[in-house]
Amino acid sequence: MNAMPGRLYVVATPLGNLEDLSARALRVLRDVDLIACEDTRRAGRLLRSHQVATPTTSYFEHNARLKAERILERLRQGAQVALVSDAGTPTISDPGFRLVRWARREGIDVVPVPGPNAAIAALSVSGLPTDRFRFLGFLPSRAGARRRALEELAEDPDTLVFHESALRIVDALADMRQILGDRPAFLCREATKLHEEYRSGSLGELRAELASRSSVRGELTLVVAGAPPREPAAQERVPELFAQLTRAGRTRREAVKEIARRLRLPSREVYRVVLPEED
Repeated sequence: MNAMPGRLYVVATPLGNLEDLSARALRVLRDVDLIACEDTRRAGRLLRSHQVATPTTSYFEHNARLKAERILERLRQGAQVALVSDAGTPTISDPGFRLVRWARREGIDVVPVPGPNAAIAALSVSGLPTDRFRFLGFLPSRAGARRRALEELAEDPDTLVFHESALRIVDALADMRQILGDRPAFLCREATKLHEEYRSGSLGELRAELASRSSVRGELTLVVAGAPPREPAAQERVPELFAQLTRAGRTRREAVKEIARRLRLPSREVYRVVLPEED
């Protein structure tokens, strides 16, 4: 057994185009003792294409705790291990972050081998501001939870970056348009792959385009413009709008949410204006 612990490499792999594997990543994958993969079959195709014969082991969400202990034991014994995901940079919207955390707690070196990342790739060609952005990963799959998550982002001025399922993208875009407003957005689908698609438009335009298709396939990243500057006198319009909406049959809660959306105000601020006695 080696006296010194091994090293864990976090290796970025191509999103689709196999030529995007860096020379350094290829060398590391060939030199390590073990490669921990999100899916050994998918990783196997990449490794075979580059004539990499290093042994692999699966490491994914549902076996993370069990497999992590086995991988950590190899690292304690001095092995060199590479961590890869199905595509892009491991640990980003990926259970690999736990393995990194546990390795660091034990004093094991963790070294990044940077490369492709779907969120950064989409952001870089979106044409939207990149000086400040927030990566949100996947929104909740259930409609109610998704809308609540979006409401918390409604006032965020930073560019927002999401991953989304092809099955939910149309509904997610509809919720975004309703809650965030019809902001500029950018859709990246199947980045670097044979049928890659990059499309700009408002949230409503993107939703209409995707809804017109018989189906939407592939991996999607959505970039959405941040909230525009708030109107200085927005609060002054709250009582009038509240009266209009409630006369039109909206419940108090519905009216507050609609006013918050229109005026770019937090719902709690609208409540303070129209229902001060309940604050």
